[in-house]
Amino acid sequence: MNPREPLRRFHALLPARSDWTAARRSPARDLMAGLIVAVVALPLALAFGVASGLGAQAGLVTAVVAGALAAVFGGSNLQVSGPTGAMTVVLVPIVHTHGAGGVLMVGLMAGLVLLVLAALRVGGLARFLPTSVVEGFTAGIAVVIALQQIPAALGVTAGNGEKVWQVAAEAVADFAAGPSWAAPAMALSVAALMLAGARLRPGVPFSLAGIVLATLAAQAFSLDVARIGTISAGLPTPSLAFMDLGMAGTLLPSALAVAALAALESLLCATVADGMSVGERHDPDRELFGQGVANIAAPLFGGVPATAAIARTAVNVRAGARSRLAAITHAAVLAVIVLAAGPLVGAIPLAALAGVLLATTVRMVEVGSLFALVRATRGDAFVLVLTFAVTVVFDLVTAVGIGLGLAAVLALRAVARTARLDQVPLAAGDHSAEEQALLSEHIVAYRFDGPLFFGAAHRFLLELSEVADVRVVILRMSRITTLDATGAQVLGDAVGRLEHRGITVLISGIKPGHDQVLATLGVADHLRRDGLVFADTPAAIAYARTLLFPVTAPEEPCRT
Repeated sequence: MNPREPLRRFHALLPARSDWTAARRSPARDLMAGLIVAVVALPLALAFGVASGLGAQAGLVTAVVAGALAAVFGGSNLQVSGPTGAMTVVLVPIVHTHGAGGVLMVGLMAGLVLLVLAALRVGGLARFLPTSVVEGFTAGIAVVIALQQIPAALGVTAGNGEKVWQVAAEAVADFAAGPSWAAPAMALSVAALMLAGARLRPGVPFSLAGIVLATLAAQAFSLDVARIGTISAGLPTPSLAFMDLGMAGTLLPSALAVAALAALESLLCATVADGMSVGERHDPDRELFGQGVANIAAPLFGGVPATAAIARTAVNVRAGARSRLAAITHAAVLAVIVLAAGPLVGAIPLAALAGVLLATTVRMVEVGSLFALVRATRGDAFVLVLTFAVTVVFDLVTAVGIGLGLAAVLALRAVARTARLDQVPLAAGDHSAEEQALLSEHIVAYRFDGPLFFGAAHRFLLELSEVADVRVVILRMSRITTLDATGAQVLGDAVGRLEHRGITVLISGIKPGHDQVLATLGVADHLRRDGLVFADTPAAIAYARTLLFPVTAPEEPCRT
């Protein structure tokens, strides 16, 4: 490797002057788009901050700090980052187990992991994620977020259950024991306003309108509902007081889960943004780098781990954004709100935020897409349903792991089924009918088509083992597309079994790359030594015929 290659790769991850070319074309449109996104993002940042367990201020801080840094260092011109519902699903158990300091530590460690993933150029692998897995855990996330809102929507204190469905069930039981209808009515009203308004006037920020109306109603009628509470004016002073290196080992699995989710959601979001725009293409490795920088900085200010947000990014694109200036404007507007409107934000009822998130979860799920996938193939349906169920019952990381594993197994199974082992007829050549019949009875040629790898190799071994009543077997390998170590070993086993029964084995058409695998593993070495490996099939057939019809030298005349 060129000694300058690592430096060149690192330089490619940094912001460049070309990032701002688009901003100079239509800055007014970007500024307006950023303002619109900020209006939409405000209630979501507050709601996700509360849902994460660190409070509304943590959500605002994350939207400001992570939103600005991800916009500058990320790989997309249109992406908007901040706290998201998917991330709260992962954070809630961490808060319960390790407290707020554990979440900040996890965020910092996840940021470092993202930087490593960017340096290793892992970003491009996101395109290999199966749609069934993505849709399954997206639907599962929506259900988990909705279950998380049940206590706030019912106006009761959340329980201490380990699973979100347990907490929701306890909340319903507590509400049934002493119902109070102010909080449920407020949550349902806000959710209904958002859903109905989105159908009638998609461009209007009904989430903000719902929160304002709910807050005014709570103040005017002195409703007994829980509020966000005091929010400090301004951003907190950066601090590393949460650092506890002794906890790093314990928190590493959680940090890896957060980093994986941040990478996955950000890259999927960037792909969606590219599809909604004309001529935009994100840099996946730069996007991971930008999210890493954002997640390292956010915990220093008390923010939660962040990722790109599909809802806010979609609003940004539809509002006419053309550059990173829009996302930076969104962060700046939220910063002004933090500085100037802290007391007003503190008066917002938690039930109103629960209503915002309930409506958000309904809009997260594309029912038509789910039904289409379920009808596509049984494998896709099974992967989707299993990923969804594990997300709800257990956790997101387990669901993604199981979903990917199952999808990989089904994909390998499908690929293995495309591989074939066909018996092919021998060319007639210059032989009499009697000789051709003898050839057909004693020489058989098999052609491999497709991959010879661990998924299909053993089936080939069984088929070859059934060959009987022949003297020569020709294995034609020119059409093998993939050969791995298992396939090579099974091929060697098949050759050995045939030879043990007195059958001569010839091999033809081995590709150079496959020949290297065979040679490295020592498969068929004796065939090479004995001259039984041929460049093409005609040469192998010609040699096989000499075994049946050996050429004898003419006898010399007797001499006297």
